[in-house]
Amino acid sequence: MSMKFNHSGFTLIEMIMVSVIVGIMAMMALPRFFDNSVYQSRGFADQVQASLRYAQKVAIAQRRFVCVAFTSNSLTLTIGSTSACGTAFAMSNGAAALNAPTGIAFSTVPTNFYFNALGSPSLSQTISVNGAASSFTIEPETGYVH
Repeated sequence: MSMKFNHSGFTLIEMIMVSVIVGIMAMMALPRFFDNSVYQSRGFADQVQASLRYAQKVAIAQRRFVCVAFTSNSLTLTIGSTSACGTAFAMSNGAAALNAPTGIAFSTVPTNFYFNALGSPSLSQTISVNGAASSFTIEPETGYVH
């Protein structure tokens, strides 16, 4: 009477190969978890773009001027009946100003401008954030932000 043994499990070679593959993947992925400045840059750029679109929509909806003011790492929106503006209002995220995370800033500080009651900007420009792969443009006649 012969006995058959069913051996199940992994061989030593299989275990070593899996360990090597996991090690290589970890070396490639771990630095991305600790250096998130690229993600923060892109996030800030997306927030600026959304805030500018929001500013244009508010200008059209309320038939008023919406002024956009920049610093090296923030954006503030104000509203008024003239191009001077003056009354701060909350952005789409509920804050009075949009501030960049620490270490994130505009590539060059954009020029302040306003959207008129028709949504046209007083100045068209291209805005970019350090570390973000792409920039976005404000069209001169329509004020479209893309």
